[in-house]
Amino acid sequence: MLNKPRGVVTTASDERGRDTVYSCLSAGLPWVAPVGRLDKASEGLLLLTNDSEWAARISDPETHLDKTYHVQWERWLMNIGNRDDKRVRAGNGEVLRAKRARMLRSGQKNTWLEIVLDEGKNRQIRRMLEVSDIEVLRLVRVAIGPLVLGKLAKGNCRVLSSEEKRALDGR
Repeated sequence: MLNKPRGVVTTASDERGRDTVYSCLSAGLPWVAPVGRLDKASEGLLLLTNDSEWAARISDPETHLDKTYHVQWERWLMNIGNRDDKRVRAGNGEVLRAKRARMLRSGQKNTWLEIVLDEGKNRQIRRMLEVSDIEVLRLVRVAIGPLVLGKLAKGNCRVLSSEEKRALDGR
């Protein structure tokens, strides 16, 4: 698992010369590939593996592994409401849905939400909030299923324990 820093792209090489997630990995590691993606402006938990079958199982929407994000924007918000329906319709008519959303904290300068997705469409959270004219300042993935980012420093990575891997596998 890697704590992907903001500004780093999730690819093996970049034609524009930007830093990639591979710049965060130690030399001498076996080849690994990202399991899913985080866009350049997002940060947080990213899994990498050399087991393509495991990666496919983990990223398959049928596994229903929740992905939990903490989202900050520059706006005070009194209440996001407790609606069961967390759907929005994007500009192209596509329906985007959050499984859950709750306010973490709100102050005079900004608000932090926790948003849980059980699917991951391209830039889904940013697009959902954009419909309400909300510009995301920070978007941090803090968990994938039972696996929590915890205190892993930005740009650092570590090997999953066998217990963590079993928990992701649902065993």
